[in-house]
Amino acid sequence: MSRKEYQGLLKIAKEQVPFGVYALEKGDYAELRNDKCSSATQLKELKRQFKQQGFKVHVNGKDK
Repeated sequence: MSRKEYQGLLKIAKEQVPFGVYALEKGDYAELRNDKCSSATQLKELKRQFKQQGFKVHVNGKDK
């Protein structure tokens, strides 16, 4: 998949998850996710967990 195609998928994933984690990246690895959160605290904790594993985390919500 080209980088341009991936950017298009990221845009679609971003629209589908209004408050939560929609994608992770690490090196040449990318994973689209649908982790919806019910609070800013939950979103922060989820983002922190993925960052500790070395991922770049794409989120929607108050914790950007």
